Amino acid sequence: MAKQNKAYKFRLYPTEEQAFLIRKTFGCVRFVYNKMLAERKETYETLKEDKEALKKVENPTPATYKEDFEWLKEVDSLALANAQLNLDKAYKSFFKGNAKFPKFKSKRYKQSYTTNVVNGNIKLLDGHIKLPKLKKVKMKQHRSIPSECKIKSCTISMTSSEKYYISILTECEKAVVMKDIQEVVGLDFAMNGLFVDSEGKKANYPKFYRQMLLKLAKEQRRLSRKKKGSSNRNRQRIRVAKLKEKVANQRKNFLHHKSKELVSTYDAVIMEDLDMKGISRALKFGKAVHDNGWGMFTSFLQYKLNEQGKQLVKIDKWFPSTKTCSDCGTVKKIELSERIYKCECGLNLDRDYNSAINIKKEGLRLLSIA
Repeated sequence: MAKQNKAYKFRLYPTEEQAFLIRKTFGCVRFVYNKMLAERKETYETLKEDKEALKKVENPTPATYKEDFEWLKEVDSLALANAQLNLDKAYKSFFKGNAKFPKFKSKRYKQSYTTNVVNGNIKLLDGHIKLPKLKKVKMKQHRSIPSECKIKSCTISMTSSEKYYISILTECEKAVVMKDIQEVVGLDFAMNGLFVDSEGKKANYPKFYRQMLLKLAKEQRRLSRKKKGSSNRNRQRIRVAKLKEKVANQRKNFLHHKSKELVSTYDAVIMEDLDMKGISRALKFGKAVHDNGWGMFTSFLQYKLNEQGKQLVKIDKWFPSTKTCSDCGTVKKIELSERIYKCECGLNLDRDYNSAINIKKEGLRLLSIA
């Protein structure tokens, strides 16, 4: 039996005192992270010529700041410790060449902190959750967490519209039986509608962001006219944030349902390993690419398939799925404006449908079950 991690996200409804302490913890975590990063950068600049001395330097910890900054003692110490762990992880990723150099955290972006389970300090209660320093916080638990799952950590976050959420990371022992691959589908990314599958069906993504554009632009214009720092501006900022959140929630809900539908029907899903950022820049289709959330859809598919012992197969992004005839295998150049694939063999097919069939064939070849 293998151990698997799974996160459950719920809405929190803290009291005013609890909300104040949560926001204070966000600030303290950000302060400690930035303080440690500044000291590390200063130490590096001072000793970068002396590699041996640099290796012997002890990195600062949150505890070293508590004497000078007494207010750090008022928040969850595990949240501060996780800030140090996150900075260590960022440094390791940088030195391995997997990420850019760590940046200072800003309160303009995501507000969150993570705390860990130690000696029963986190417990699920009836409609509430017990958290360090906060005690019992009201929570809307819309689905149950299996009793065999062990809580490892919790991440508390606040959205731009000042809603609070908790993500509970659990560890479960689960036997995943790999399914025999019988039903297979190929998916071709479609700028207009998310994807077309190898059966000819379209996802028909509703373009939630496009639908909201006019209303969002109107509210953003109102925001730009409000005086900075005023309560009216803050109220208008929350209105804009709520519109953006609504679009994000609609998109996420649609992608969850669509990925679940595919996972329930097929044993393997084949798709191209696409660089969506590159596509949005090269083709200047930024809004269209980011609106349908292909990256999020892929990650939803991945974990849902893994949970059921099914497979997500990604074929090489340079595979000429669009240029190849799905009937005779002829490869020819096709312009982006050509929506129908026409071949000398007589094939006359929607280009995305033709591409999806080719993706499925290539996936079956990789799976060695063609």
